[in-house]
Amino acid sequence: MTILWTSGDREVALNMVFMYALNAKKRGWWDEITLIIWGPSQELATNDEEVREGLKELNEAGVELEACVVCAEKYDAVNGLEEIGVDVYGMGEPLTEAIKGEANVVTF
Repeated sequence: MTILWTSGDREVALNMVFMYALNAKKRGWWDEITLIIWGPSQELATNDEEVREGLKELNEAGVELEACVVCAEKYDAVNGLEEIGVDVYGMGEPLTEAIKGEANVVTF
């Protein structure tokens, strides 16, 4: 399962994206979950302490955290994302492969 999180809306992050990803991982709804942080969500992930704590909890639960490096550079977020365990690299090709290879891509 791949979750593409682009929204800079704090409520969407805390009360939908994180809630679903954490429960899906803990309850075994999906064996593997990757959360891709892209665009405005990166700014929120680096500047909001509660969001940062939520991402750390996801990481500790086994959710793979990834982010687009080009956007992270635009938001000056590379270091902040890496500090909380996010792998930051080029995401265009991996996202395209996820979309082509599985029907389980959700966006927020």
